[in-house]
Amino acid sequence: MKDTDRFYQPTNSKDAMRKIQKLFNQYCQAQLTNELLQYHFKLLNQVKTNVLPVAKTENVPERIQAAQRIITTMESWLQIRLAGKDYPGHMKHFRYVSDHATLRYKRHEIKVKGNQNLRSSQH
Repeated sequence: MKDTDRFYQPTNSKDAMRKIQKLFNQYCQAQLTNELLQYHFKLLNQVKTNVLPVAKTENVPERIQAAQRIITTMESWLQIRLAGKDYPGHMKHFRYVSDHATLRYKRHEIKVKGNQNLRSSQH
């Protein structure tokens, strides 16, 4: 195994932003510790110093805006968590999405005579 295989190498800025979004969503609800803050600052610095300049050199305006939205979302997460509040959401498509904004469907199970015990229907 080569030393370069140990680290994730994104192909372009969108790939890097997807990975950072995935990592952010893994820890955004976690308890605030010094290690988490250091990790968050490291990711935020990666977006500011590496991803945003690469997005500008790729000359795709949507990616530049997405990188800037990631920066603002991560900075707002920091302000909310340092104030001692919970962060009621996650990042999806490189922007903040509230946990209460997603639709939830009720599931009602109907018992039917036959081989299967329950048959579900969604209403």
